[in-house]
Amino acid sequence: MARRDWTEKLRVYLVTDDRPDHGEVAAIVEQALAGGVTCVQLRRKQEDGGPMLKLALRLRELASAHGALFIVNDRLDIALLSGADGVHVGQTDLPASLVKSRFPELVVGVSARSVGEAAQAEHDGADYVGVGSVYPTATKGDAVLTGLDVLAACKRAVRIPIVGIGGITVERAADVLAAGADGVAVVSAIMSAQDPKAAAAAFVGRTFMNT
Repeated sequence: MARRDWTEKLRVYLVTDDRPDHGEVAAIVEQALAGGVTCVQLRRKQEDGGPMLKLALRLRELASAHGALFIVNDRLDIALLSGADGVHVGQTDLPASLVKSRFPELVVGVSARSVGEAAQAEHDGADYVGVGSVYPTATKGDAVLTGLDVLAACKRAVRIPIVGIGGITVERAADVLAAGADGVAVVSAIMSAQDPKAAAAAFVGRTFMNT
């Protein structure tokens, strides 16, 4: 996949939550994709491989049907077996340099909380960096608050795309993009919305208005 093609798909980036009902997760993702979400990341930190692979295969199918990017958090094995477009790793997960060198066809994202971490991710071959938490969030208990200033500094420091994550609402999306982000990553604002399709469409309308 050409960089321009997948970079544009980082614009509205949905990250799944840890709710136990896989059918519910898939239904929400399907609605969000119908609303225009351009990327889906499967994030299941506490899940066994077998059940997670089954869910990954379903989300891969849904993302493909809507022309969206499909990323798996941390689990390289699940990403490869499900035919995902890429894998996203944190600072203590698999080394981005090793993943990229062994599997150059994968889109590799790295979480960063500072300019130094973003620069290192680029040096290691990462294709994009997820910066945050931009705002306070209850989704990830150990999230470090970075704010818009760090996001903007990361954007100036690297040439690869930047995705803002953490506490981003529709109302805050424009500020995140104005700070330099190429996309916004969202969890609860869509996953916990009463109408995930409408919530996704609201993000799409707000973010693509700023292109």
